[in-house]
Amino acid sequence: MAPVRPRRGRPVRVLTRQVLLAVGLPAVLLGLWWVASDGSTDPFWPPLRTILRTFPSVWTGERLRTDLLPSVLRLAVGYTLAGVVGVGLGTLIGSHRGVRAFCEPVLEFLRAVPPPVLVPVIMLFAGIGDTMKILVIASGCVWPILLNTVEGVRAVDSVMLETALSYHIGGAGRLRHVVLRSASPQIVAGLRQALSVGIILMVISEMFAANNGIGFTVVQFQRSFAIPDMWTGILLLGLLGFLLSLVYQFAERRVLGWYHGLRASNRRS
Repeated sequence: MAPVRPRRGRPVRVLTRQVLLAVGLPAVLLGLWWVASDGSTDPFWPPLRTILRTFPSVWTGERLRTDLLPSVLRLAVGYTLAGVVGVGLGTLIGSHRGVRAFCEPVLEFLRAVPPPVLVPVIMLFAGIGDTMKILVIASGCVWPILLNTVEGVRAVDSVMLETALSYHIGGAGRLRHVVLRSASPQIVAGLRQALSVGIILMVISEMFAANNGIGFTVVQFQRSFAIPDMWTGILLLGLLGFLLSLVYQFAERRVLGWYHGLRASNRRS
């Protein structure tokens, strides 16, 4: 009996299906936008074709360097700072019941404060430079990361912890290979939530006090009644969020490959 050869066409079909699912809804929404705005004479609601025709002339290489790049760098630094603080404090709070009981009332109070409200307060201490914008982004991104890390660490199986102790795995090895690995799905979920929060706060911080950035540029276009140019900035923010989401999904598959493989095997069984 001849051996069964693997079907090579299946990965291609799966990839094609994923691409169609990823671009299908955006394509439909853009089509509806095109039809709904076609022939519009409202200066505040220009046709989509006008916005798309304006886009290349607005977001040239120079403006990408002076506005897009600073925004992305602020987002990256603030997001990274929130990740380090959130995972570090979340691991500490989740691992110790006494620390959790002591910190929980303060955490519940602070996370209930909307991050945009803190922008004027942070401006008093950090000024109006990049430091203020980075702190605003970090102050909003840290909460989903911190709270998801706490819950992930709390949910670590006690049998796994006892097994690690029986094999004399303690300290950094136990933290890295047992606690953080078990909590990593929830930590990654918190990081994903924080990414969208970070983009919002990036724009808000640049609208308050800035001389560059996407948020600053959109407000300048709005104040000068360059409405199609303003809409191109909104489109750019959507594209930026979409690209960052794709990068995040790629990194998540690499980091949580073992987790997705385990779930797939459980479904097959």
